Amino acid sequence: MHPRTQELLSHLRDARAELARALAGVPADRRQEKPAPDQWSVAEILEHLAIVEARIAGMVDRDVAAAKATGLAREMSEEPVLPSIDMEGLTDRTTKRVAGEISQPTGSLDATEAWAKLADSRALLEAAIREGDGWALETLSQPHHRLGPMNLYQWIAFSGAHELRHAAQIVEVGKRLTANG
Repeated sequence: MHPRTQELLSHLRDARAELARALAGVPADRRQEKPAPDQWSVAEILEHLAIVEARIAGMVDRDVAAAKATGLAREMSEEPVLPSIDMEGLTDRTTKRVAGEISQPTGSLDATEAWAKLADSRALLEAAIREGDGWALETLSQPHHRLGPMNLYQWIAFSGAHELRHAAQIVEVGKRLTANG
């Protein structure tokens, strides 16, 4: 496995472990509760993560397949990917960000269902990453609505950073719920 692939899979595993720790800190019977009317419940946060990750997985899968069919080069660099994104900025919770309409949770899933959907989206993303293993994914890019053009490595890294951002949000929600009784 290429070092860049290993780096990204490790990053995603670490982010998922952090998310699981955050989730464990919120009582199961409170994961559907919104801490305030204009804020997401833990279940909605998990559903949002699954939506976004599934979209990234689809993009990576589609773009890698199309590029391989037209002569995508093999990866020559072993430079780490994570330093190429603003991890601190992506995980910073001091600035509120509003998800686009397509990434909004429906609120129709409970936390268990949303976690299962998130596991499914991770399987799709990991499969897409493995399809791209050893290929020059840095040469393939797609725009992010706020961050501008990002190559596929950066999109994958973004997925982990996005999960870390929302893990911190789940911790905040858990604290608000327990403070409110």
